[in-house]
Amino acid sequence: MDWSVADIDRILSGAEGETLEFKAARRNFHFDELLKYCAALANEGGGSIVFGVTDQRPRTIVGTKIFEQPERTRATLIEKLHLNIRFSDISHPLGRVLAFHIPSRPTGRPIQAAGVYWSRRGDSLVPMDEHQLRKIFSESGHDFSADVCFEATLNDLNPVAIENFRQRWFAKTGNQKLLPLSDTQLLTDVEAVIDGQITYAALILFGTRKALGRHLPQSEVIYEFRLTDASGPAQQRVEYREGFFSSYESIQDKINARNDIQHFQSGLFILDVPTFDDRVVREALLNAVSHRDYELAGSVFLRQYPRRLVVESPGGFPVGVNEGNILDRQSPRNRRVADIFSKCGLVERSGQGMNLIYETSIRQSKQLPDFSGTDQYQVILSIDGQVHDPRFLEFLEKVGQERLATFSTVDFLLLDLVHREQLVPSHLLNRLQTLIGMGVIERIGRGRGVRHLLSRSYYSMIGQKGAYTRRKGLDRETNKALLLRHIEQNTQTGSRLEELMQVLPALSKGQVQRLLKDLKSEEKIAVRGVTRAATWHKKSQ
Repeated sequence: MDWSVADIDRILSGAEGETLEFKAARRNFHFDELLKYCAALANEGGGSIVFGVTDQRPRTIVGTKIFEQPERTRATLIEKLHLNIRFSDISHPLGRVLAFHIPSRPTGRPIQAAGVYWSRRGDSLVPMDEHQLRKIFSESGHDFSADVCFEATLNDLNPVAIENFRQRWFAKTGNQKLLPLSDTQLLTDVEAVIDGQITYAALILFGTRKALGRHLPQSEVIYEFRLTDASGPAQQRVEYREGFFSSYESIQDKINARNDIQHFQSGLFILDVPTFDDRVVREALLNAVSHRDYELAGSVFLRQYPRRLVVESPGGFPVGVNEGNILDRQSPRNRRVADIFSKCGLVERSGQGMNLIYETSIRQSKQLPDFSGTDQYQVILSIDGQVHDPRFLEFLEKVGQERLATFSTVDFLLLDLVHREQLVPSHLLNRLQTLIGMGVIERIGRGRGVRHLLSRSYYSMIGQKGAYTRRKGLDRETNKALLLRHIEQNTQTGSRLEELMQVLPALSKGQVQRLLKDLKSEEKIAVRGVTRAATWHKKSQ
C-alpha cells in the first residue's frame, strides 16, 4: 500500500473507526505508543494510523515531523510485532502526512505489545477482554497443511521421498497392496493429494528443493553443531529445504555422528546410555515439523551441542496448550502432516510424543525438557543429554524393565520429584500411593509434615544406608530423648519452640509440638508462658 496526495484528500472525510486512526502528532509521538496502536489495529483486522491529521472533525492536515526515518521505524515495528507493516510518507501541499499500514493478525493469534494484547475503545487503548481473546484463539482449528497449493503439481514432489514413505508404511502394516500403488494413488489415500491437487502437507513431506523454494520456502530444517553457546558461525551447518522424507535420515546421521555413549558400571555389567536417545530426537523433530506455524516466516532450527540439543520452531504452543499441560493435551497444528506420520509408524504413540521425551529423560537420569525462551512466536525445546546420577540408573535397572513398562508418565514424574527431593504437588498424591504400594517410594510422617523418599533398597544399593537413616529421621522415642536432653541442659533459661525445632530440623513444627505434648503428658517437662513467649523446662520432681 502506497498512498498519494489524492488518497489523503479522499480519506479526510472518512470515519475514524475500525480501519483508520488519526493523530495530529505535529512534533512528537512516542514509539511505544505507536507499537500499541499497531498491535490494536492488527487485532481488529488491520488498518492504518495516520499522522499529521487532526482526529476531530472537520479533519485537517497540520503536518508532522515525527519519525523522520520511517524505514527504520518500520523495521523496528516488524521486529517487535512480526507483521509486514508498510508506510506511506506523503508530501501534501498542506504539510507532511505519514501513515503506517498494519495487516491483520494471523489466524488464531492475537498480537501483543509490552506484554499486553491491545484493542481500541473510543479514543483509548485497552487490553483485550477474555471474550475477545477466546474468540481469536478458537479460530486456529484451521489446518494449513490440509489446504491445497493450487500452483503446485505432481512434478513438484520427489519420487524418492514418496518411496521412502511407502516402505515405512508397508513395514508398519505389512499390507502388500501398498506396493503396486501409483505415487498419485498412494498420496491420495493419505489425503496428501485431493482431487489431483497438491496439499501443503504433500509439499512439506515430499516436496523437491526447487518446489519448496517456489511455494513454501519456510518449510526448512537447519541443522547446526556448536561446541558452545558463543555467537558466531557454527562448526557445521546444513540447510534442508526439501520434503521431510527426503531429509529425515540425513538429519539423524548428522546427530549420531557426534552422539557419544556414556558408560557406567553396574555390578558386573556396563550401562551404556546415549547422550541423545534416538526416540527423543525423533519425537522432538516430528513435533517441530507437525506443530510449527507454516504461515510464519522462519525455519526449524536443530542445534546440537556436546551435551544438549535445542529445537526451535516458528509459532508458539497451539491454542490451549502450554508448558504446564503439554503432557495432557494434544493439539497438532498441522493435523494432515501428523496423520501421515502416524500411518507410517514414525509416531510411536499417537499424540504422546512429548510424554515419551519426558519419560526417557527421567529413565536416563537426565534433566527434564526445558521450554525457556518459548513465546507466542516460537517454541524452544532444550533437551539435556548429560546423565546426572548413574546410581539412579542402576536403581531403575533393579526395579526392572517389566515393572517400569507399567508406569505412566505421571509415575515417572513422581519418581523424578522424589529422587530430586522436591515437593510432590497435592494433586499427584493419590497416584503416589501406587508407587508406595510397589515399594519404590516410602512415606514418612503424617498430615502436613509428610515427606517422601526413594525406598531403603535404593540407598542400600548405592551404599548410603546412613543417608537413608538421616533422610528418614530417627524414631519417635529417640526424637523425644533428644528434645528432653536439650531442655534439661537449658532448664534455667528455658527452651523456646524455635530452638527446639533446630534440634530436629527434619520435622515440621506440628511434629515437634506433638512430641513436646507427649513429654508433658509423661510429666517430664513443663511449659511457662503462652504463645510465642512460652518456654519449656525440665519438670521439678
